[in-house]
Amino acid sequence: MLTEGDLQEPLLERLSATPELEPKSTGSTSKKRKRGVVEQSAKRAAKKTKSKKNAIDEDELDLENCINKAFSHMDNQLLADYIAQRTRKYESDLSSIELEDKHIPANAIRDTTSWDKPRTLDTLPSFLEKFSGNSTKLWSASKKNGAPHTIIVTAAGLRAADIARGVRKFQTKDATVAKLFAKHIKIQDSIKFLKSTRTGIAVGTPQRLKALMDDGALQIDRLERIVVDASHIDQKKRGILDMKETQVPLVVWLGQQEFRERYAAKSGGIQLLFY
Repeated sequence: MLTEGDLQEPLLERLSATPELEPKSTGSTSKKRKRGVVEQSAKRAAKKTKSKKNAIDEDELDLENCINKAFSHMDNQLLADYIAQRTRKYESDLSSIELEDKHIPANAIRDTTSWDKPRTLDTLPSFLEKFSGNSTKLWSASKKNGAPHTIIVTAAGLRAADIARGVRKFQTKDATVAKLFAKHIKIQDSIKFLKSTRTGIAVGTPQRLKALMDDGALQIDRLERIVVDASHIDQKKRGILDMKETQVPLVVWLGQQEFRERYAAKSGGIQLLFY
C-alpha cells in the first residue's frame, strides 16, 4: 500500500530532474540592447558633431565691434565653400542641378585675406581704397545717372544707413552715395533718385537692389565691384550669410547672369569682395 511519502517522491524526483529553462532570448536581447546603446551613442555624437560644425565659433566673435572675425581668414575657396554649405542648409529641397546653378565659384571671389585690420565700419573706406586699384575713382561717378562703380550689400536697412554714413567721405557734388533699402524709403523714391542722380557708391539690401535692377533704375554697366558686408553681426550674433531671410536673396542677387558674365573677367569685370 502506497503511503503519502511514496506518492510524493516520484513527483519530487521529476521536478528536481527537470532543468530550469533560461529564456532563449537573453543572450540575443543583451546583444541587441548593447548594440542599441552603441547606435544611440553614435547618433548623439554625429548630431553633436554636426551641430558643432554649423555653430558659430564664439572665439571668432568680436562682440564689442559686432563682427565675426572668421571671414577675415577665409580665402576665395573657403568663402565659396561656406556660401555653398549655407545654401544647402537653407534650401535643402533643391536638386543637385539647382544647387549648381546657384553656386558662386571661387574664381568669382577676390581674396582679401591680406587685409589685416579689423573689418569694422571705421576701416571700410581704407578697405575700399586698398582693393579698388585706382582709389581716386572712388570719389568719381559716371555721367550716366544711377550707374555706381561700387555696390555695398548688407543685411538690413539700419546697417545700410550706417555704412552710407561710413563711406560718405567719397561723396562729392558729382558723386552721390545712394541709400537703397526698404526701411522708410519707398521704392518709387529710390527709382526717382537713381534716375536723376549721378551715383558713385550704392548701399542697399539684396531684395531692394534686385528690385531696382529689374526696374532698370539701377544700372550696372559701369559697376566695378560688389562688396558684401559679411563680417557684421547683429545682437543675435548673426550675419548676412547666417540667416535664411538674407542669405537666400543675397545668393539670388549675386548669381544673376549679368554679374556671372563679368566675375573675374579681364576686361570690364566685376570684383566680388567679402568684407
